[in-house]
Amino acid sequence: MNTLRLAKMFKALSHPNRLELYLEIARKHEASFQTGCDCFVSDIIGSLNIGAPTISHHLKELANAGLIITERKGKFLAAKIDKNSIDEVNKILPRHTLE
Repeated sequence: MNTLRLAKMFKALSHPNRLELYLEIARKHEASFQTGCDCFVSDIIGSLNIGAPTISHHLKELANAGLIITERKGKFLAAKIDKNSIDEVNKILPRHTLE
């Protein structure tokens, strides 16, 4: 992963609403492994204090940065974390443990 791509990812996450949206998608994505359900954006909208048009804009920014993948399922939009990007970031950033 090059530094330009990494900077684009961090820039996308630097906006408080996008970070909150990303973290909510991550929580729902994690829960979906246990339940087998998709993470629908319509389910997330209610938990955030952000309007639908603004969420749509932030989803596009997160997707353009390579942080999430969105997919239409009928009339619903599903979002999930792009695991490949996270794996690439984990390779670059050192892990520190607190003792």
